[in-house]
Amino acid sequence: MELTEKMQAFVMHCGEMGSRWGFNRTIGQMYALLLLSEQPLSANELSQTLHISRGNVSMGIKELNSWQLIATKHKPGDRKEYYQPAGTIWQMANRVFEQRQKREIDPTLSLLRDNLLDEPNNQAEQYAQQRMLEIHDLLEMITQWAGELQRLSPEKLSTLMKLGAGVTKMLDMRDKLTGKSTPES
Repeated sequence: MELTEKMQAFVMHCGEMGSRWGFNRTIGQMYALLLLSEQPLSANELSQTLHISRGNVSMGIKELNSWQLIATKHKPGDRKEYYQPAGTIWQMANRVFEQRQKREIDPTLSLLRDNLLDEPNNQAEQYAQQRMLEIHDLLEMITQWAGELQRLSPEKLSTLMKLGAGVTKMLDMRDKLTGKSTPES
């Protein structure tokens, strides 16, 4: 597959962003290339286009499969496996969020719950537990809110996102009219 300059820039950028999304540079590049390709790509095509080893591609495919981000396809008369993104961009975003929640948020909530079950031994632990409770409650709220968002259709989610700025303006107006100030003010 030949990459144009714009496609190459996108693939390289996704590689750099990979670590921020929870996987390495090569996996970010591989996924970006699969997103941009009209046709499913073989491991050899991924390797040749990105100038990376076949072994690196194999490890990347395993990781992308574990995130449920790619689907394997077969062509009649061809023994090779071909790969393409699994689902829509919205579904991809949901899968990445779900995986990050499992890998990052859920273990943190579990640790916080365990720590909050213990009685504090002194004033310092009591203060620390109060702060941990605040973090726990925030993560729980975010998790519940995200779960609700994931249940929305892409159309409804898009509409909600577009309404976001309007809702913020409305809340600011309400606060001005009632004389309330928000914590951010």
